[in-house]
Amino acid sequence: MEQRISLITLGVRDMTRATAFYEALGWTRAPGHEGVVAFDLLGQTLGLFGLEELAEDIGVPVESLGHGGLTLAHNLGSRAEVDGLLSRAEAAGATMLKPAQEVFWDGYHGYFADPEGHIWEIAHNPFSPLREGDHAFRWEGY
Repeated sequence: MEQRISLITLGVRDMTRATAFYEALGWTRAPGHEGVVAFDLLGQTLGLFGLEELAEDIGVPVESLGHGGLTLAHNLGSRAEVDGLLSRAEAAGATMLKPAQEVFWDGYHGYFADPEGHIWEIAHNPFSPLREGDHAFRWEGY
């Protein structure tokens, strides 16, 4: 198995609300099929799929999906960008979980939950500068 993730799928109860939230953050939908909303990322895709349909596709009860200890992270080039995106997310309907603040590892971050409860970390990591041009993130800049 290659060391990469192709698609991250978030199971959602309200597809319209979830889609509107990500569009309010400035994301653009990719063309796709009925019942699935996709946002192409840098080398990956984030998909929104009905929670009931996701459970059915996997073959498990919807209650077993839950919300585990998983966060999605979006790194930015500065502390000011972190503050701006957290404000934009809150205006779009996110629940703020942790306001932006300095972190023990000398970074700066905050957390929010999207309208479906998926947790996002918005961070600036001075040890992992984003690549020029496409702003790709690489751990420790490698």
